[in-house]
Amino acid sequence: MIKNVLAPTDLKTADFRFDLPEELIAQHPSETRDGARLMVLNRQTKTVEHRIFRDITEYLHEGDVLVINDSKVIPARLYGKKLHAEDEGEGARAEFVLLRQKSLDVWETLVRPGRRLKPGTEVSFGDGKLVAHIDEITEGGNRIVTFSYDKSGGKNLYAILDEIGRMPLPPYIKETLKDNSRYQTVYANKEGSAAAPTAGLHFTEELLDKIRAMGVEIVPVMLHIGLGTFRPVKEENIRDHLMHSEFFTVSKESADKINAARKNGHRIVAVGTTSCRTLESASDENGIVHPMEDDTGIFIYPGYRFKAVDALITNFHLPESTLLMLVSAFAGTDFVLDAYRKAVEERYTFFSFGDAMFIQ
Repeated sequence: MIKNVLAPTDLKTADFRFDLPEELIAQHPSETRDGARLMVLNRQTKTVEHRIFRDITEYLHEGDVLVINDSKVIPARLYGKKLHAEDEGEGARAEFVLLRQKSLDVWETLVRPGRRLKPGTEVSFGDGKLVAHIDEITEGGNRIVTFSYDKSGGKNLYAILDEIGRMPLPPYIKETLKDNSRYQTVYANKEGSAAAPTAGLHFTEELLDKIRAMGVEIVPVMLHIGLGTFRPVKEENIRDHLMHSEFFTVSKESADKINAARKNGHRIVAVGTTSCRTLESASDENGIVHPMEDDTGIFIYPGYRFKAVDALITNFHLPESTLLMLVSAFAGTDFVLDAYRKAVEERYTFFSFGDAMFIQ
């Protein structure tokens, strides 16, 4: 597994704090995917421009490689009822969020109420369409669960989840999502994420076609996102934070295209922090990206030397989060936090369904 990177001893979590009015936390997607606002940051000139996301074409160049994360969000939130429960009141109810696939029907899950869901417990979902058997408790308090269901007709777990599961929206989104597809990128392909790679939510098929027509190569990698992506850093010193681990893959075809572009002097543009973390995890010290599949717990913070990424498309992130630290590492903490203050003044919207930023 790609490990955490140790932070300088004087780098504090409080250095990444900013004031955000609650009303700027987007509760629903923009009317059109590419109609969100776009803040453009230039790292060399330290300038900021205010555009619309579809204007991203003006900042991409022929020969650039746009690296997308094609992981697909699964309806990973399940509401069920304990089997063989002594009481049939609230104590018999259970909520599961699937976090990480261990094998075919075995998953690491977040469960509530944890104290009542011990090894050996069984929980039924969807009137028995799916049954979970709790095998063990992880060191972090999650549960390793084996699911059973009717497999006739070639049905798999993902088909069951499509029937009875709900999208695991972030905790700061209070409104109900009317269209599940809006929490999915148009290029989502490989099931397994518990959260969306939200920078990619702004792309439409038409916009991607326009980008391809410009001579920009669009290359997929895959990182399955866990709910740890929303977790703020609670430790005072960054080096004490334990980064969540996520599974990623980079195919030989994608690695070859990225390396060829870099060799020819073209830019590698990461769509989202997940694509960025994948590329940085798969690259060597010379910036060569290698085909691989592995777990990564890479922690990118100010002082990190980027090896594979030249430009970054991202959303506006939680205060004191590892994602904000990554963006600060890429563009400079003072510059990024000043841009965030401008975003608040200009009434940009924040987080998963919010507006976007392009850093070049």
